[in-house]
Amino acid sequence: MNAPHPIDQFKKFKYEITRFMMIYKFALDQMETKIEVLKEEFQSLHDYSPIEHTKSRLKSPESIMNKMFRKNHELTFESIKENIKDIAGVRITCSFISDIYRIKDMLCNQSDLRVLEVKDYIQNPKPNGYQSLHLLVEVPVYMSNGQERACVEIQIRTIAMDFWASLEHKIFYKYNKDVPERLTKELKSAADSANALDQQMERLHREIQEIKDAENERDEEELRRIIINNQQFTLPSNLLKLLGDGEH
Repeated sequence: MNAPHPIDQFKKFKYEITRFMMIYKFALDQMETKIEVLKEEFQSLHDYSPIEHTKSRLKSPESIMNKMFRKNHELTFESIKENIKDIAGVRITCSFISDIYRIKDMLCNQSDLRVLEVKDYIQNPKPNGYQSLHLLVEVPVYMSNGQERACVEIQIRTIAMDFWASLEHKIFYKYNKDVPERLTKELKSAADSANALDQQMERLHREIQEIKDAENERDEEELRRIIINNQQFTLPSNLLKLLGDGEH
């Protein structure tokens, strides 16, 4: 039997790696859609969104391969799927700490997502001061020849946490030597300052919300309007009258 031609082998490999990466890309697409739905729902129903912005990324094949080599794992698709859980990643930035746990609960309650792991670096910060909530979820992806499941890592953090983490990464990116103790202490102090700001803003947010909740009188004209996807609708007067009659 003739050995497979190198071109045929290359075509087969290209097909397999393309399909493999597309599964994770589609899993990311689904997560972004889910997050956008939650954001729009909150904005429409509560006139407030706990999600400031999101950012997603897909590891490159080269980055995946390098990580597999560093960890001394066998370089097969099955081994990659088993050993690298952050090929697809989503970062959700929130306004307040309470929003982080609200979003985490909403995502964990979605029946098609399988929560594999939760790491709470807010209650238990890393030694360098890093804070964030990490979720590892398995997302169903429906391909032409059947269902696949792909892991997506979700990081949820406040603006202050994201600011600190982003600058920390820039400062030490590709720095392979030991960081001087003086600098690690300063970095930890900066993380503590960011946390103090988060706690203060959380308190202010809670107090303002309590004031708003205490204001029971609503403008009648405001109650007659609903806004969906930036489009305004006015509720018919007859419907409001009918609802009012039903209360008696």
